Amino acid sequence: MFTVIQEMPINATHEAMVVGVFEKEPLFSGIVAKWNEQLNGQLMELVNEGDLSPKKKHVSKVHTLGQMNIKRLYFVGLGKESELTFELLREAFGKLFKTVKGAAWSEVAVALDTFTTERIDANDAAHALSEAFTLATYQFAGYKQKGKEQEKKIEQLTVYTTADQEEVEASLFVGSVYGRATNSARMLVNTPSNLLTASALADYAVKLAKKYSFEYEVLEKAEMEKLGMGAFLAVNQGSVEPPKMIVLKYQGKETWEHVIGLVGKGVTFDTGGYSIKPKDGIVGMKTDMAGAAAVLGAMEIIGELRPEQNVIAVIPATDNMISGGAFKPDDVVTSMSGKTIEVTNTDAEGRLILADAITYAKQQGANYLIDVATLTGGVIIALGAHTTGAMTNNEALFEQVLEAAAETGEFIWRLPITEKDKERVRSSAIADLNNSPGREGHAIMGAAFLAEFAEDTPWVHLDIAGTSVTTKEHDLGPAGATGVMVRTLATLIERFEP
Repeated sequence: MFTVIQEMPINATHEAMVVGVFEKEPLFSGIVAKWNEQLNGQLMELVNEGDLSPKKKHVSKVHTLGQMNIKRLYFVGLGKESELTFELLREAFGKLFKTVKGAAWSEVAVALDTFTTERIDANDAAHALSEAFTLATYQFAGYKQKGKEQEKKIEQLTVYTTADQEEVEASLFVGSVYGRATNSARMLVNTPSNLLTASALADYAVKLAKKYSFEYEVLEKAEMEKLGMGAFLAVNQGSVEPPKMIVLKYQGKETWEHVIGLVGKGVTFDTGGYSIKPKDGIVGMKTDMAGAAAVLGAMEIIGELRPEQNVIAVIPATDNMISGGAFKPDDVVTSMSGKTIEVTNTDAEGRLILADAITYAKQQGANYLIDVATLTGGVIIALGAHTTGAMTNNEALFEQVLEAAAETGEFIWRLPITEKDKERVRSSAIADLNNSPGREGHAIMGAAFLAEFAEDTPWVHLDIAGTSVTTKEHDLGPAGATGVMVRTLATLIERFEP
């Protein structure tokens, strides 16, 4: 896929060459200035006429019409050099690859050094390039009978740079790993729930574990009953599909200590139960396992890059269905922790399965917890569709999550959990906890409920209900599942300091 070459001859032969261009004087320098000479100054003419622009994320295509060995030049506008960020560069590359997607040729060359600045070196640019290429060209295959040939794909990227070849190759590899794992999560979330049952999700996780030599276990219903996972099992009561508690362990240190627990909500379809969702709200509930997908995507990156960390992933997987045996409002269930829960809303089921998953993760040695879940519609009301909600009981852990999210461009915003919020969750007259004590501050209530099970263990909750899916195509992918938090979790693991 990637070939790194340290010298680019003036007469290099390629179907297409990609060049970055900043708003500066002179606009063209080095080999690009020589190309301009070969083209009799036509590049500057195109700039003057507005057809070739250095404005941010502007992509210009120039046919050389036989005057060069390179058939096409793609110029990617980067704006002012001082304002270029890693995130902007990745988006610019994404827009480029969306532009060339489906081209009639299979190879593209990139003049990598034209995308570097004092703050963004060739390794950063290489990571952004390969990650953007992988993300932007992703497409869910779907299930239509195809009456025409599939689009031709770019299969080879030739990267020219004066930087260290091995380091650039390593950065290209890491970027592509991040992209592929995010696409794996997208694929899972986009898959219909009749095809991605809890059992199918468990099978996927086991294959991942075998590929990367993780320890793993999949708890079956009988084992969960013995362990007292009453909260998780209550949600599964109405289903004909058996529940699965999926556990993957990666040991990157000599001893099992400072273990980071990743807990992902795996509701493969959510009807809302007897608190049934309206007809408009129930469509798309196949995506209610996006937290599980994010955790599995992060584990894929961990498997590829082998960081010196200890990680346990715990995924409670089930659907939430309606039947004569389904759990009901007014039921009282007993969680694995022993805490009893009054169910006032069967559509607040994610927090129930996560409660037992968090307890199990702690039992298996997790010293830090990050849970990821499409938990509440309330977080969308509060923060919109582009921001993940975050809540925590530990400042130091949250700061590390925040830094990882900022580095990957997956924006999060913290919401508070106050003593009043904790009192509301404990407001049941007949049980220790109420699973849904009102609509006010709904996203906070969901997190406050989970905090009762995290207890003193450092914990961060990430509510991705608004960010797990997008209705619009964007620079780094199509409409549909986003794979949000895969890269944040993986970056956190890589950089984590106890």
